[in-house]
Order: sequence, then structure tokens, then C-alpha cells
Amino acid sequence: MPKGKKEHRRGIVIPDIHFPLHEQPAINCVLKAIKIVKPNIFVCLGDLGEWRSASPYRYKRRKRPPLEYQLPEIQEEAEAVNEGLDQFDKVLDNVKCTERHMIEGNHDDWLNKFVEEYPYLSQFKFRNILRLDDRGYKYHPYGKYLKIGKLYFYHGGHYSTISHTRQHAMNLGKNVVYGHTHDVQRSGVTHVDGPHHAFSMGCLKDMRAESNVWLKGRHTNWAHAFGIVDWDNVGNFTLNVVDIHKGKTFVWGQEVNGNE
Repeated sequence: MPKGKKEHRRGIVIPDIHFPLHEQPAINCVLKAIKIVKPNIFVCLGDLGEWRSASPYRYKRRKRPPLEYQLPEIQEEAEAVNEGLDQFDKVLDNVKCTERHMIEGNHDDWLNKFVEEYPYLSQFKFRNILRLDDRGYKYHPYGKYLKIGKLYFYHGGHYSTISHTRQHAMNLGKNVVYGHTHDVQRSGVTHVDGPHHAFSMGCLKDMRAESNVWLKGRHTNWAHAFGIVDWDNVGNFTLNVVDIHKGKTFVWGQEVNGNE
């Protein structure tokens, strides 16, 4: 290969998990896919944790309890999220995937908002409580974009209408992948410089009503999925969205059962 020329790269992209309100069979599918695909790059699109313990909405109508009651709850939730991330790190270590990106989601950012109220508790910031630097992750703050080749990644949230991927493609004028909305959707729009696509990557969370009481029984179009991306040596890409149905999927022709 000519000197200075980048080689083909492959990545796994995962959407919102919301540990400990996650869907383990769906996550098992991703873990098995990592073993098959052996990616160079791993991207988490954010909302790794639910972080109900730090939610600003929880105390809108009632007084926040003293710290001695709130901190143990945050620590308990942090332990669950760390254990969840450990699952991915173990498999990523085994396939020697060294480029790992953690994009901060709006739920993850709740921890940072909590620390803004109590600046002396900086260890509870999202980046710190998950030891992302020690784990080898490149951290991308909430609202910021990650660019790999000709593809941008961020958590999502700029547009949340029914046709949110079309709005992203039209208004951003870039190829973009995001989570946040928990549904699977894709749109393409042609600009003067060529076509651009937006991909909504679904989620890996527990979608049952009892785990999402804030919906108050409303129906959703959420779906379990993840992405496999291939980049050539100049940044062009192909993104395949892998749907997961009842804890099962196919990766490169191989049946993957996350229930086993």
C-alpha cells in the first residue's frame, strides 16, 4: 500500500441502550456480531445509561432529596452501566478493536447537569463515572459531532418529527448517523454537491411498557438495531442497518441468536 494511504476500515455502531433498562438478547446479538465482523472502530451513539437517578424531570414537582439519599442511587446505577459497558469492552479487546468512541446522549448529560449544581462532585460527570479515559474511549460531549471519513455521528435530537431523517439530510447537508429517537429510519436528499443520507439507528433498550412508564401507554415505532459501516481509503462508506427481531438477526449470512 502506498505510504500515507489509509486502508479499508470497518466499524460497529450501537444506538441507545439505557442501562439498566436494556434488552439483553439484543445486546447479545451485537456482541456476537462484533466477534464475526471484527471491527477496527466502535461507536456508541449515546444514552448508554438511563440515569433516572440524576434526571432533572424527576424533581420538577417535588423537592430534591438530600445528597446522602441521592448519591447512593446514582452510584448503584453507575455500577450497572459500568457492568454493561464491560460486556462490550471484553469483546472489543478480544477482537483487538482499539478505536472506540463514546458520544454523550441527553440522558448521559443529566449527570453533568447534576455536577453543575454540586461542582465538588466532579467524579460523577458522565466521562468520569464510567472511567472512559482509562477504558480507552474518545469522548464526544453531548451535541458535538464525530466525523469518520465522509460520515458524521452524533446523539440526535435536532429534529424529532415523523420524517426526522429527511430533515437531517435536508438541513445538515451531510451524511449523518444518530440515535435518540429509538426508531429505524433512513432518508436521502441530493444537494448541489451530491447525495447525502441520514440514518436513525433504533435502540437496544427494553421496549416494554413497564420499563417506559413515562410514555403512559402510548404506542411507539421503536426497534432494535445496530449498524455495520465500511469505509474505503478516501472516506466513502457503506452503512448496513442490522435489524434485530425478538433477539435474533443475521450477520453476513450467519444466524445470530441473542437468546442463547
